[in-house]
Amino acid sequence: ASCDVIVSCWLVCFCAGKDDVEYFHANNLTADTRMSWPVLYAQIVGANRHSTSLGKVWLSVLFIFRVMVLVVAAESVWGDEQSDFTCNTLQPGCENVCYDQFFPVSHIRLWCLQLVFVSTPALLVAMYVAYRNHSDKKRLLQGSGRAGFRSNKDPDEDLETLKRRRLPIAGALWWTYACSLVFRLLFEGGFMYALYVVYDGFQMPRLVQCDQWPCPNLVDCFISRPTEKTIFTVFMATASSICMVLNMAELAYLVAKAVTRSLGGQKERKTCRKSNRERMQNKTNQKLLVST
Repeated sequence: ASCDVIVSCWLVCFCAGKDDVEYFHANNLTADTRMSWPVLYAQIVGANRHSTSLGKVWLSVLFIFRVMVLVVAAESVWGDEQSDFTCNTLQPGCENVCYDQFFPVSHIRLWCLQLVFVSTPALLVAMYVAYRNHSDKKRLLQGSGRAGFRSNKDPDEDLETLKRRRLPIAGALWWTYACSLVFRLLFEGGFMYALYVVYDGFQMPRLVQCDQWPCPNLVDCFISRPTEKTIFTVFMATASSICMVLNMAELAYLVAKAVTRSLGGQKERKTCRKSNRERMQNKTNQKLLVST
């Protein structure tokens, strides 16, 4: 199905990296093996090593409760969306017009777009980490080249350590990570609002009435499996709300950690200044004693 292709491409783009390519070449894995769900889950968890614990929980909720449900169950529920949309009229084109009026965007495609947009801000963090690694690698190679034969340390070990390190969320990385969380919240809230406005709520009606041209009069149209579709819609909206709560909690955690670090730095600077003043005062006293 089209949603399988979209979600699979999203997973490959979001998870794949240089380390993953080397892993697949080293283990002689084919493209079909790469598309298996356990391998993709292993990739997506490994690519998230620079995030906080709440970020890892968010990624698990996103993958298990949204991606898996969307691919495994939701596609089959909405597979008969237009074919089983029936109206009590034989006027040609009336059913298509009424369907377009009440379902301007498919739930499946809207959720797929939501997954893509919500996951895209993580690329900001990935690009910054790649930039930092590239800069540090270049600086390391230049330093080892200037050191020449005097350096006894293997540069390959330094490069391997550089590739596997976990950057602390501070400085520019903190701002990049915080911006990615803000974009996630905006996309989640925007898509939930769009879903609510377009379909006039999260409940799927059993019967809708349409008077659009070329319908001869006010016709009744019936939706297939409305209860099941309502359950899935509420479930996906709940999962999206949980992801929003996790993103807000992670953003609050980052802000609190930054404030604590800033206060700790100010306290440390005050302590250093106080110790410097005491040291200068002691030196002054010693000079006075010597002169006396």
